[in-house]
Amino acid sequence: MTKITILSLSIALALSGCSDNDETKTNVAKATEQQASTSESKASESESANMTAEQASKKLNELFAQNFEESLALNPIQATAIGDSRFNDQLPNFLSPEFRKKSHDFTVKWLEKVKEIDRDLLTGQDRLSYDVFIYQSEMALEGEEFPGHLIPINQSSNIANFFAQLGSGQSLQPFNTVEDYDNWLKRVEGGQAIIEQSIINMNQGIENNVVQPKALMEKVIPQLAAHLVDNPKDSVFYQPVANMPESFSEENKARITAEYEKAITQNIIPTYKKLHDYIKDDYLKHARDTFGLSEQPNGKAWYDYQLKTYTTTDLTADEIHQFGLNEVARIRSEMEQVMKDVEFEGSLEDWFGYVQSNPEFYYDNEEDLLQGYRDLQAKVNKLLPKMFNIQPKSDYEVRAVEAFRAESSAGASYMPGSPDGSRPGVFYVNTFNLKGQPKYGMETLSIHEAAPGHHFQISLQQEVEGLPMFRRFGGLSVFSEGWALYAESIGKEMGMFTDPMQYYGRLSDEMLRAMRLVVDTGLHAKGWSRQKAIDYMMANSSMADTDVISEVERYIAWPGQAVSYKVGQREISRLRAEAEEKLGNKFDIREFHTQVLIDGALPMPVLKSKIREWIDSKLSS
Repeated sequence: MTKITILSLSIALALSGCSDNDETKTNVAKATEQQASTSESKASESESANMTAEQASKKLNELFAQNFEESLALNPIQATAIGDSRFNDQLPNFLSPEFRKKSHDFTVKWLEKVKEIDRDLLTGQDRLSYDVFIYQSEMALEGEEFPGHLIPINQSSNIANFFAQLGSGQSLQPFNTVEDYDNWLKRVEGGQAIIEQSIINMNQGIENNVVQPKALMEKVIPQLAAHLVDNPKDSVFYQPVANMPESFSEENKARITAEYEKAITQNIIPTYKKLHDYIKDDYLKHARDTFGLSEQPNGKAWYDYQLKTYTTTDLTADEIHQFGLNEVARIRSEMEQVMKDVEFEGSLEDWFGYVQSNPEFYYDNEEDLLQGYRDLQAKVNKLLPKMFNIQPKSDYEVRAVEAFRAESSAGASYMPGSPDGSRPGVFYVNTFNLKGQPKYGMETLSIHEAAPGHHFQISLQQEVEGLPMFRRFGGLSVFSEGWALYAESIGKEMGMFTDPMQYYGRLSDEMLRAMRLVVDTGLHAKGWSRQKAIDYMMANSSMADTDVISEVERYIAWPGQAVSYKVGQREISRLRAEAEEKLGNKFDIREFHTQVLIDGALPMPVLKSKIREWIDSKLSS
């Protein structure tokens, strides 16, 4: 996953109601606001009607700049992520009713302002930006119908884990100056408030029968328990103190050390214990034994929304499920061909058992695995010019997933760096179970998470200065994951996968994404149990059982996201095939890749229109 956890947690939040007295006051205020808004709207419409194309472009980009600036104050983690340090001491309670109302009003206000501009006056990049902004804003408002804020914690995505990453000194939060250290202490207060709000919201969820599956919440308990240390120096939150710059004065070192030990002992650990005990002793009693989102109140509509959000299409659960079944059958056939290439005798199930049990396919220690990925980094970087005429300025680092979250984390992930290169992107490798990191899967995983996959795409997007800021630092799962899976599919053209086992690794990873289409829709639309999903994946892959369990529980926790990979890849591959057919010898793969990447993440219908316009312009030139 490439998106910052706290951002994803604040999406699709429903608004809380008011008391009768508050509602009366609110209605009076609204009437006054509506009168003012109507006058402003009429003035704006008149202004828009008299605009030239040049004026419309200027006005639109002014609005985008103002919107993004205001959004950073609303969401200071986003500011920290892009290297803007102005809000590094702030962490608003994004789960509170007040914040959710503020977020709603923000979205409505800017959507109305942008809609006042006549789209017909816009061309090129401006029209793309207009369409993306309208789409994302309307989707955010549609999502408020569903009570995501009542289930704010699961084993895959929760404020407690994100907060620990943030405070570890190995993530987004900078710890370079005395001010940086003081900023984090102020953010600790915000983190406490959000964790305590989580408990309030989960209690409301119990009252409204909107609760998480028990199987997921049982995995949260050891994650929280890992932070309940007796000695503050054993806390992950102490790492910035242990790594304090030598340049700090002795006075500042002593003060910071004392303040951090106090914050860990008196604030952080008690807050984590409160959440730990609440989930263990109270919430688990009310957690559900079912798994699909459709089992929640209004769950079918909720899942339909999730699919629309993560695919940016109107594909139904049935269509996605069948797409997955077809892909699983195709990939099984290709795997059988690899078996013939290496002269393996037996069934595909025998093959799965062979690659799972053969020790030659696995590393014995963590450092050798990490070094293997670093060696691949150098190899792939040399091959990129064959397929790309643009590359990001900054490289990435390979790191192991932190111990406190490794057991229930995915096999790998990517965290974007800062656009100025001061903080590198990070390709995280989960070393908790080395059997979950086979050697034959390394080339395809490196391509997907790093280059030319996530690191490549996201870094380029952040470096394109002509894009409005909301697009430079925004993202869509169907685009980013679709691109990363497409990147795997061109590995052979790049010069990778020359070894049959590495190609099997590429098929194995594609099989994972195909199974996701089947399993995600099975769980959330067709009543599948957790065990049925696990059995299906074990029968169609050589994945380690720990990885399969982690994957299935991730799909339960994050409905719809897992289908975005294959949906996005299929769209990009179809557009490439269309361009190759129509352009013939005018087609240049490097130019096509530039066209896909240079405008950042786009909804699939917008990307399709853009590529077809590019094809038409090439044909007419």
